[in-house]
Amino acid sequence: MPTTELDRLRSAVRGRVWLPQDADYATVHRPWNLAVAQSPAAVVDPLDTADVSALVTFAASAGVPLAVQPSGHGATGRASGAILVRMSQLAGIEVHPERRVARIGAGVQSGALQRAAAVHGLTGLPGSSPVVSVTGAALGGGLSWFGRTHGWIADSVTAVDLVDATGKARRVSRSEDPDLFWAMGGGGGDIAIVTGLEIALHEAPSLFGGRMLWPRARAREVITAFREITADAPRELTAWLQLLQFPGSDPMIAIDTTFLGDEVTARRLLHDADLVGGTIADTRGLLSVADIGSITAEPTDPAPGRSRAELLTRLDDDAADVLASHSTSPLLVVQIRQLGGALTEPTDNPHGPLVEPFAAYLFGVPATAEIDGAITARQRELAGALPTSGRKPMTFLTPSESLADALPAASLERLRRIKDDCDPGDAIRGNFGVR
Repeated sequence: MPTTELDRLRSAVRGRVWLPQDADYATVHRPWNLAVAQSPAAVVDPLDTADVSALVTFAASAGVPLAVQPSGHGATGRASGAILVRMSQLAGIEVHPERRVARIGAGVQSGALQRAAAVHGLTGLPGSSPVVSVTGAALGGGLSWFGRTHGWIADSVTAVDLVDATGKARRVSRSEDPDLFWAMGGGGGDIAIVTGLEIALHEAPSLFGGRMLWPRARAREVITAFREITADAPRELTAWLQLLQFPGSDPMIAIDTTFLGDEVTARRLLHDADLVGGTIADTRGLLSVADIGSITAEPTDPAPGRSRAELLTRLDDDAADVLASHSTSPLLVVQIRQLGGALTEPTDNPHGPLVEPFAAYLFGVPATAEIDGAITARQRELAGALPTSGRKPMTFLTPSESLADALPAASLERLRRIKDDCDPGDAIRGNFGVR
């Protein structure tokens, strides 16, 4: 992109613009995962929807694509050479408790929506991190703590405000351009730029949750308890198994849980975990839905990481033995998320029903090239030993994977047709391209 065009960008939009020669560019262009390299032609943080429309018009005239990353999560490198669009200014939240819906800007983070909803005894569908954008999660379908009760995050979206590849601001829903609405409800962000969502909220009169932590020596007992808890859990209960190994500390194992209900019932359902002795910590208790991020206490600042995710067809004796006996070093986290419940039901989104009962997430920090290679090898070893389906959740895809690893072939073909109709020139880039 010629320097003259980059300079013209500053006058084309009212929001902040960072060019490669600017001092702050090195910080603002970085993705959440610092192990992913991206070098956009410029970075823009629009003020509002009209500014996004102006940016689309400018980009078309300059012949430069736009890549949208509201909070930097899920980056794959496709922003290189494009104008990278942030969304921090589109952070408005309007909660309508009488209708149990919220209108939010594309830059709203999960934790902010949870705080706004909690005031009214309501909740969105939060994942483990409070700093992931709600829009980004919904565009990827979205797995949450409450997915077993309420399904995909995308299924709670009732309308999408967007700017299309022509620069036109539009609102789509199941009754207004249902094809495009379908594509934006879990098909990724490769077709139009989302500026806001209308999203259903759900009742949350009480929430019980927290972490039980043991030394890894108790792994077999803890995994047995986890299998018992998840075998016949009601939809309101979700449990995640975490094998943890942080630098400078001994290996540990945890069961993280949430229960949309009262404490007495929750403790009864989790009784098998209480029978395992040697607990290091137990943080379980009544929580506000605004504090759900405290359960896993994930980092809230960008950092390098190397991840791999798989969907598991079962958690049988052989899989339990793999988790209990295989070394996880140098991985920091091996996480097994309970799925099922409402996620298995028919749904009109690109993913379709999620029939696998568990998801595995394997994560390490590639501090050196040698450690990076060891992380990849351990991920490959564990994934090969576990009963995987070959399908992956879109929001867990890595730069070496594609939408074909997450979506059914029929959905991907339909997305390509919609892309051809709405953005034939490929002016808008999601983290993963439908083509």
